[in-house]
Amino acid sequence: MAQNISKSEFLEKVFNYEENKEWKFEGDLPCIIDFYADWCGPCKMVAPILNELSKEYEGKINIYKVDTEKEQELAAAFGIRSIPSILFCPKDDKPQMAQGALPKDALVEAIDKVLLKSTPVE
Repeated sequence: MAQNISKSEFLEKVFNYEENKEWKFEGDLPCIIDFYADWCGPCKMVAPILNELSKEYEGKINIYKVDTEKEQELAAAFGIRSIPSILFCPKDDKPQMAQGALPKDALVEAIDKVLLKSTPVE
């Protein structure tokens, strides 16, 4: 299951933006952060896909959810203006943001290319 995280957990597991100006990933595994709200229809479409992916990629990536209503400061820190916004955080590279309800195949492609850096076998 995708795991809801608070600002304090985010600072510890993803990026401590209060201490670091430059991106510095704090986690053990690459992660996806889903910025969502309970009232958002497209967010509800993405949620079960992210839960599936959290099982399929268990032990390889973490999937976190940030409720933009409860964690407004965190959403503001990342300039979240539309939801769902999905942040892909590789271990050794800059994060990449995607906006909108992405289909599963697009999420899988981003996980493989951005987070796990694997190239597709032709």
